[in-house]
Amino acid sequence: MKNKIGKWASILLPLFLGVYLIYYKYTEFTPTQINEMKGYFKNADYFYVYLSLFFSLFGFISRAYRWKFSIEHMGYHTRFHNNLMAVCVAYFMNLTIPRSGEISRAVILKKYEGIPFDKVFGTIVAERVVDLFIFILFVGISFFVQFNLLKNYILAKIPLEKLMILAIAGAIGFIAFILIWMYSNWKIVATLKEKFSGLIEGMMSVVKMKNKWWYLFHSVFIWFIYILTFYTTIFALKETSHIGFGAVIIGFVIGSLAIGFTNSGFGAFPLLIAEIFMLYGIPDTAGTAFGWLAWTSQTLLMIVLGGLSFLFLPILNRNK
Repeated sequence: MKNKIGKWASILLPLFLGVYLIYYKYTEFTPTQINEMKGYFKNADYFYVYLSLFFSLFGFISRAYRWKFSIEHMGYHTRFHNNLMAVCVAYFMNLTIPRSGEISRAVILKKYEGIPFDKVFGTIVAERVVDLFIFILFVGISFFVQFNLLKNYILAKIPLEKLMILAIAGAIGFIAFILIWMYSNWKIVATLKEKFSGLIEGMMSVVKMKNKWWYLFHSVFIWFIYILTFYTTIFALKETSHIGFGAVIIGFVIGSLAIGFTNSGFGAFPLLIAEIFMLYGIPDTAGTAFGWLAWTSQTLLMIVLGGLSFLFLPILNRNK
């Protein structure tokens, strides 16, 4: 019963959060602003939206190709089309149940390639570790490039005294966490240690694999494609086409966080992108329209590719 409640909560809570954020955002807009946004969508240059989708395809391909290196490291060989369709299905599934895509990828290769689930899942864990490190690098670059702007923005939202209290509370919480991690016998801590051990093991498998440099190249290339698709879409609207690298990198990082902490960014992505772009003089309506253009186009691509993969997986593997 508890597992069912937890499962439904993981689906519905992010969805309700997205609905609330959409309601919260659009109740702030006047009828004039709503019409203004409709004008952005009507007059957008969709060539750049389609171009961003074209670039995105290389991200799917590169992710599928990277996967084969870690699978081969374990002594297995897979057909590339199964890798690619498993990746497409994973993106599709993550639109419904957060993080279910990782499980679906492992299930697909187990079914169509005969590789044990736990071994396939280990390769996906390794990917997540590498992707996390690259994302942290992007976060560091964004704060370095736009430190003064972000500092002023945070201080405008949260007074310095409250920031100091939060910093002290955070330091105390971190020390308490370390002590609990080292000395506690709680079951949840033991479970977390086991998962952390799996992450370390997954990361070490990357270091030890034969084609680790190609693996790392594709890892960087995937994130290059992510930011390229984001950057390309800014040219769809005249109001966003002039923003510089600083705005792009900050918007990309915040947008990625929105996707990670909600149901693939539903509701949160456009709202947060608009907040960031306002720091660079972009009207709230234009920033929101850009956010919806970028999010909707990428989401539709995931739905189409995922749906086609669901259709063709059994067809292409019927003689297996």
